[in-house]
Amino acid sequence: MTASLAAKLSLVGLFVASVLFVHLRGRARLPFLRQLVNYSALFAPYNSLMYLFSATPSRPYLERRDFPELDLLRDNWETIRDEAMQLFDEGYIRAALHDNEAGFGSFFKKGWKRFYLTWYDGALPSAQRLCPKTVALLEQIPRVKGAMFTLLPGPGHLNPHRDPFAGSLRYHLGLATPNSDACRIYVDGQPYAWRDGEDVMFDETYVHWVKNETEVTRVILFCDVERPLPEPIRTINRWISGVLGRATAPQNVEGERVGAINRAYGGFKRFGNLIGSQVKRFKRRSPRAYKILKPILAVALLTLLGWWIVR
Repeated sequence: MTASLAAKLSLVGLFVASVLFVHLRGRARLPFLRQLVNYSALFAPYNSLMYLFSATPSRPYLERRDFPELDLLRDNWETIRDEAMQLFDEGYIRAALHDNEAGFGSFFKKGWKRFYLTWYDGALPSAQRLCPKTVALLEQIPRVKGAMFTLLPGPGHLNPHRDPFAGSLRYHLGLATPNSDACRIYVDGQPYAWRDGEDVMFDETYVHWVKNETEVTRVILFCDVERPLPEPIRTINRWISGVLGRATAPQNVEGERVGAINRAYGGFKRFGNLIGSQVKRFKRRSPRAYKILKPILAVALLTLLGWWIVR
């Protein structure tokens, strides 16, 4: 075995081991093949490093009192709620304008909507204009790297998923909720029901899903909070988070800057929709040929991957 091949096999082995570690973490899991090809798997080596050095315990829900700076948001929840509901009434909490949001693109199909407040580089201009009080509160908490209002109509749900990046933790503050156990999030299978003015911290890299089995729309404040880490890991994570944040910069209204990853996602989505429509047409017209070609193409892709490893 050549040194080059050994190095490549070692990298592949490290990657697979990291994916397995993330996959086996917790009790709720995605099917392994889905996890292996899911985009969250790309971050598995980095996330494993975050878990190793994290100052928070490795469990789905975290003690909210360990993040006292977030008291400012909970104590002002009515002020935040009033601005959120004004945006809701005016139709600003909505899906991405041009299907150009990589992080939450699949959620929009379920009726989930959002309005961004801050995103890593700072507050969005539209948020500064439309909800200045909430933005002013968020700017007093530097560890909040991204924040938005999100809604989920009832009845509605979000399928099991795990967020890809372990450099942050997730904070939810109930603003206008059904105040019912029938509207809840499950993190690693453990339920939490939102209530107006109540908040919760959890690790979004555990598999989680949402069910709103009421007729009431749920509106919450949704924040990414920097994971507590020692130096120099904290500095590294801040740099990586900043790069990813700029690359995934979102927009609420026309004219706001869109990051490179989101622009690329929007382009691929349009191209994928075009290809997908052609594939569906071919499937309808020639179902037998489609069944024959599908496994052949899969084998061809695996062969190309194997060739790259051993060449």
